[in-house]
Amino acid sequence: MAVPADPIIEVEEVEEDGPTHHPPAPSHEFFDLSTTVDPSYIISLIRKLLPLDSASRRSLSEVASHGTNQGEEERGAAPSSSVSSDENLKSSKNKSENMDVDVSGEISRGECQDTGDGIEHSSVSVGEDAWEEYGCILWDLAASKTHAELMVENLILEVLLGNLLVCKSERVTEISIGIIGNLACHEVPMKHIISTEGLIEIILDKLFMDDPQCLCETCRLLTVGLQSGESIAWAEALQSEHILCQILWIAENTLNLQLLEKIIGLILAILESQQKVVDAILPPMMKLGLANILISLLTFEISKLMTERIPERYSILDLILRAIEALSVMDDHSQEICSSSELFQLLCDLVKFPDKVEVGNCCVTAAVLIANMLSDVADQASKISQDLRLLDGLLDIFPFASDDVEARNALWNVIARILVRIRETEMSPSSVHHYVSVLVRKLDLIEDELLNQQVESGHEQESLSYPGSTANARDTSLGRIISILNQWTAEKENAKNNGNAEVPVSETDAKRLLDCCHKFLK
Repeated sequence: MAVPADPIIEVEEVEEDGPTHHPPAPSHEFFDLSTTVDPSYIISLIRKLLPLDSASRRSLSEVASHGTNQGEEERGAAPSSSVSSDENLKSSKNKSENMDVDVSGEISRGECQDTGDGIEHSSVSVGEDAWEEYGCILWDLAASKTHAELMVENLILEVLLGNLLVCKSERVTEISIGIIGNLACHEVPMKHIISTEGLIEIILDKLFMDDPQCLCETCRLLTVGLQSGESIAWAEALQSEHILCQILWIAENTLNLQLLEKIIGLILAILESQQKVVDAILPPMMKLGLANILISLLTFEISKLMTERIPERYSILDLILRAIEALSVMDDHSQEICSSSELFQLLCDLVKFPDKVEVGNCCVTAAVLIANMLSDVADQASKISQDLRLLDGLLDIFPFASDDVEARNALWNVIARILVRIRETEMSPSSVHHYVSVLVRKLDLIEDELLNQQVESGHEQESLSYPGSTANARDTSLGRIISILNQWTAEKENAKNNGNAEVPVSETDAKRLLDCCHKFLK
């Protein structure tokens, strides 16, 4: 894809002890927490965020008068008992210092101003540190549905839009978009966001900033938008090549781990959105090189996994794999993914990764992707039929897919494709011995998986056939294991004489595996 002529994104590595996103996106159960926050307190906070240099004096005047009237009508608990910034917020000042953000906003320091409504409002303009404190309180409160709806009724979106238009402070921009991101988690505020003229456009413009934290919040907001009931409106705003090119450029070039996770999450949200959104955005993204970028990112993440084992990167690896998986099942775009030999090798390398505990979900997705690719390009199976480490790795994945019938079916599908290409009667006793040693070593995993499926009898067989596979991948695999074990039994004396003592096979375990396969073979 073409690189923007004037790249401005900052590509510094995030420090290990650096700050995390503040506050996090609200969890579902957090939306309706009951609180004693005084509505007039929230309204007063909104008024304190008013930008002195806003182009629209009308919004300032409306907030001042509307907020005062409603605050008097709805006054409840004292503001001091509603929210404690010490208890609920990280220090805005400390966070700003830790982020090394260059704050250059020109905000007036507490001057009084006549807004045209006959009232002088000393709270209209506050110092920058105070703005951050008040903004962070609203950021947290916006996670509550009740508070969020009160905020949009009292014109917080107009206030934030004014700040985004005139303020040059990166920290103020981050907080403003963060508040909108939390508001967007609720249906009514989301509708207000969509209907606020110019708001989506200014948000998209923030994709071209050079501040990682602002970009993270922008990506989070866009992701929430695409996952909401208003996804069509967000898709229409996103579909210009200029915007999509910037999204892909950020994904391809940023070294900031938090931003990389957010931008890949945004791409995944596009791929998993409703069909109208996919149809509008995906074709131009594919033309801009989405598939190659995802494969390139996967290459880098797997190389990091093999050499450095950085836990902070595991979630990024998972998102990339999920995005590639989503592409692999789309009729109009799957061929570009499934025909990639480079991708196939990367997935096999991941499946063979010995320490799967921390990347188990990633390995499950890799196995599903291999199954999808083999369904489209069956010739790949012949290349892996002699790879004992891959067979060993596939069997190791079963415990991580215990709750996912589709993933277990994919595993059986790949195993069946490997085993049906083994010609044990034409192989040397030594080769047969090595296959048996792998299978017997995984006896407990195979037995647990078969017992797991037995417990689910009645519905687990409904989707056990992958496109292009045999009628029942599991039964095919069991039949092939039985055949290989029988061949080994017939030749085990010869195998011993051929010097295979270094990989001994327990005859008791081999018999147990044989009985297990016969028991579960239909």
